[in-house]
Amino acid sequence: MTDMIAISAALVLAVAAVWPFTSSSPNAAGDLAVVELFQSQGCSSCPPANANVGALSDRPGVLALSFAVTYWDRLGWRDTFAKREFTARQYDYSHGLGLANVYTPQVVLNGKEDLTGIDAGQLESAVQRSHRVPAQLLSLSASGLAIRAAAPPRVPADVWLIRYDRRTLEVPISAGENDGRTLPHKNIVRELVRLGSWNGNAESFRLPPAAEANFGTAILVQAPNGGPILAATKN
Repeated sequence: MTDMIAISAALVLAVAAVWPFTSSSPNAAGDLAVVELFQSQGCSSCPPANANVGALSDRPGVLALSFAVTYWDRLGWRDTFAKREFTARQYDYSHGLGLANVYTPQVVLNGKEDLTGIDAGQLESAVQRSHRVPAQLLSLSASGLAIRAAAPPRVPADVWLIRYDRRTLEVPISAGENDGRTLPHKNIVRELVRLGSWNGNAESFRLPPAAEANFGTAILVQAPNGGPILAATKN
C-alpha cells in the first residue's frame, strides 16, 4: 500500500509540473476542448474531417481550428490558405506526440492526442472524454492579453495568438486530387503569431488588430515543441 501511495504522489507531481493551472472542476465554465485540424485542399481524404471539425466549431466549450498545410501543394493545386508556419506547427506536434511523420487529415486534441477526424463518432467520443483546457488563467480583450500568475511550468510555455475566419468559405478546386470539387472551410486559421513566453509570473501582451472583422481570436498557452496546451481562450 505504501508503494502505491508513493507512486500516486509521484504521478500527481508529474502532472502538476506539466499543468501549472487547473480548473476547480473537470470542465469549468469557459474551459475549452482545443481541436486542431491539419488538412489541405490537395488531400482527397480531408473533406470528411473538414466537415466533422466544422460541425464542432459552433459548439460551446470547443475551440475548433483548421490549419492548411503546404506539403500537398506539389500534387498540382496550391492550397489557398496554407502557410509554412502551419506546416511547422504540425511537425512540432509529430515530435511532441512521438510520431514518425506528419499526415493529413490529422486532428490534435488539446495538444495531447491525435486522430484522423474522418470518423465523426470517434471524434465526438474523443472530445467528450477529454479534460478541457482551463481558461481562467487568461483575460482577453480587443487590444490585449493578461495572464495571471500561477505555479510555474517545468519550462517556459509559448504564448500563441491565432486569428481564424469564423465564416464558412467555399473554395472551388480546379486541379489536384480534389479537382472539380468545391470545398467548405470553417474556422480556417489565417494568422499564427508567437507573442512570447510565460514562466508563471503575471504577464501582459498587446495584440495587433485583426486584419478582418470576421476573424476570431484565440490564445493558446502551450508547452514548447508541440507539447500539451496548458490554457486557452477565444472571443
